[in-house]
Amino acid sequence: MAAEAKYSIIREVGRGNYGVVYEAVVNKTRSKVAVKRMQCNVPENAELALQEFWALQSIQRQHENVIQLEECILQNGQVFQPISHHYRKSDSHLLLIETCLKGRRCMDPRSACFLWFVMEFCDGGNMNEYLLSRSPDAQLNNSFMQQLSSAVAFLHRNQIVHRDLKADNILISHKRGSPIVADFGLSKVCRGKGNVNQHRFSSACGSNFYMAPEVWEGHYTAKADVFALGIIFWAMVERITFRDGDTEKELLGTYICQGKELIPLGEALLENPNLKLQIPLKNKKSMPDDLCKLLHDMLAFNPKKRLDSFQLEVRIRQISYGKKCQRSLS
Repeated sequence: MAAEAKYSIIREVGRGNYGVVYEAVVNKTRSKVAVKRMQCNVPENAELALQEFWALQSIQRQHENVIQLEECILQNGQVFQPISHHYRKSDSHLLLIETCLKGRRCMDPRSACFLWFVMEFCDGGNMNEYLLSRSPDAQLNNSFMQQLSSAVAFLHRNQIVHRDLKADNILISHKRGSPIVADFGLSKVCRGKGNVNQHRFSSACGSNFYMAPEVWEGHYTAKADVFALGIIFWAMVERITFRDGDTEKELLGTYICQGKELIPLGEALLENPNLKLQIPLKNKKSMPDDLCKLLHDMLAFNPKKRLDSFQLEVRIRQISYGKKCQRSLS
């Protein structure tokens, strides 16, 4: 990045198995951006980086609750080449880059190969940190549910299945006061037209506590994203959390208790499809009946009985939860 001096990295803000995220500034304007670096030294890593690139690249119009890609830069050694749509590269040019990246074999370790994603900067941390630092707020929860449902429906209309929705992958923008769906490293762009729910996937991926039953089995559709949202919404409303075994962080998520063991909800439903979910889990006054019914419909074991994202987008606007009661006029 420094070779072009377009951006200056300030600090590292996150690190995962597949990439590192930095806070940076645009040198010309001094505006903040988030920069994600993904190493493409082996074909497997290149595949993950390209999945994220194609997902963000394929969105023709922006949605305020989906992370905005400013540009993508290919670093090969000391050479930095912009490859995103802002530079109007042809599809054949992008496919050539994809072929070259996937075809790489053993490389000179001195010749770095990375994809750098320059995205909007969200200053409110992720959804876990944001919500767990605040008192429960029904109106805020309702607003977040509506915005996230709209974002996922938008992705599905654009033939993108996220496949790793969880509170850690939802960023909060203080500037806009809204949740932003991010981290498209496991996403898939469904080629061709038609209903996104007709496309089937076989590679089980995602985070255990948010995976739908059919994902564990390895045959699923975009409705797996709705199941993950159901986990997030339920946990958000009742502040249900668990401790991540690797990081010891407190995370929003629902589960089934078997003795001292916490079983992911999707896995528990796969073992017992007749399992009755206790919604609400803590306090019957914590949510109205229409929200309980909505969560049951989002978390249905049978995907055919589960809402799709387009139905969810409509239903979520109709629930009474978080809405101020209006006094009737006599």
